[in-house]
Amino acid sequence: MTILDEARAWAERDPDPDTRDELQALIDANATDALQERFSGTLEFGTAGLRGLLGAGPNRMNRVTVSHATAGLCAWLLHAVPEASTRGICVGRDARPKSDVFERDVIEVAAGAGIPVFVFTDLVPTPMLAFAALRLRTAAGVMLTASHNPPGYNGYKVYWENAAQIIPPNDAGIARQMAAAATKPIARMPLAEARAAGLLREIDGLREEYVAAIANEVAPSPDRAPLRIAYTALHGVAERTLREVLSRGGFDEVLSVAEQAEPDGRFPTVDFPNPEEPGAMDRVLALGDAVRADLVIANDPDGDRVGAAARGDDGFEVLSGNDIGVLLADDLLQQTEAAQPLVLSTVVSSPMLGRIAARHGARWEQTLTGHKWIQNRALELEREGYTYVFGYEEALGYAPSTQVRDKDGISSALRLADLASRLKSRGKTLLDARDGLWREHGFFVDRQVSVRFEGANAQSRMRSVVDRVRANPPKRVGGIPVVRVSEPDSTLLVFELEGGHRAMLRPSGTEPKLKYYFYAAGCVDEDGDLEAAKATTRSLLERIADDLTATSDC
Repeated sequence: MTILDEARAWAERDPDPDTRDELQALIDANATDALQERFSGTLEFGTAGLRGLLGAGPNRMNRVTVSHATAGLCAWLLHAVPEASTRGICVGRDARPKSDVFERDVIEVAAGAGIPVFVFTDLVPTPMLAFAALRLRTAAGVMLTASHNPPGYNGYKVYWENAAQIIPPNDAGIARQMAAAATKPIARMPLAEARAAGLLREIDGLREEYVAAIANEVAPSPDRAPLRIAYTALHGVAERTLREVLSRGGFDEVLSVAEQAEPDGRFPTVDFPNPEEPGAMDRVLALGDAVRADLVIANDPDGDRVGAAARGDDGFEVLSGNDIGVLLADDLLQQTEAAQPLVLSTVVSSPMLGRIAARHGARWEQTLTGHKWIQNRALELEREGYTYVFGYEEALGYAPSTQVRDKDGISSALRLADLASRLKSRGKTLLDARDGLWREHGFFVDRQVSVRFEGANAQSRMRSVVDRVRANPPKRVGGIPVVRVSEPDSTLLVFELEGGHRAMLRPSGTEPKLKYYFYAAGCVDEDGDLEAAKATTRSLLERIADDLTATSDC
């Protein structure tokens, strides 16, 4: 078949008039390059599911792709999970374009396979869907979201029966069944029939259960000082839930960026709705200055990540993902009474967590990148007698509660507010607490560099950069000898440098970005001059970063 024939065949079975019109326009214009981008491959199960640009064709997120994915998921569930046909799946959605339509497709296809579906009646943050999967003990969960990706993306995130994100072999099993589903008709049951048959059940009561469960983990303390918080949801779905959780937790003075408070998948005031991205927090930082807030908090659009800034002597300082991670870890380890406490982080996160864990007598493990690995490994270790306390990845993803077996930007925001208020009662800030950890444990300053790739072959081009560096690894980076090269997985290269420094690169699993991670280790000398130590170590970090990014020449 020619590319035009493929496009016509797809259009014939596409139930969505928007994507049919898109294809017809491209066919009429003989736009073979644009069609090639849409039909040159298929979306693959990556970080816990599918994520891609909205549009027509197998290499885009659309109703056909979602229907195939759901048919594949259901077939694999019936094969792999006992009582899947009675335990069912739960489904949630965010505010991105087509999320509502995709949710209906998931329900109709699952019901057509005889699998009950538990569904929220309105938009929910991703952590609430993960909470529902755990509370209801469903066979799986599906969240329609592209998290922090730019406008134009959507995604299909899958949780397994343990309420954690899918890992092998289940991701591969679903993918095989998805490919098989693309070759045959898919049974569907309309919503009204599914409801009448008892296969569609609403679960809105779980909203209140989530709020109560998260808020009750942080008891109001007499050691707190009043805290003023400036907040933004970045046009996402976390605002309502975060406010309820903070209020239950004793924090009522929360001032929002009004123009970013309502869910809007077009993200009209921000190019990249990710608190990590330069400029994404500009409006909430300005609000924080205007209202003299103590703490600035930003969730990403589906509420599973959180960014923060604390007021210092020269205004607000944005905390890095690792800053937040080590602050929360140290605080939670101080509070735990567990005999065998456990903390986890990913291989691209700061090694500083290992030093903090050792001080508290906790077990620390590093996993591959992503909370799917953190939580599945935590569940294994819990069966060995360890008590999970905290897990994090440097990309603003923190999991401080076993009520959600995934990162949760809402519960993490509450924990940050609680810590900040207790510090304020002693005349301290989160910045003071971070500096205290650095003085005690030494520190790893970190920097991340992201190089965005565009076009249908973005993934292959990113992999080729990694392959090129793998084939000819540098012997020195920034003038420092490389003492070890490791590959924790097929996409990640890690360079251990003399002196405890580290450089890494990998393609992102959720965005068309090649990501570099750099850590430089430092310590405070006998005179205690932390600022001088920071400056020296940061200068070294910049040298390492500049050298590797230039060497890999992406």
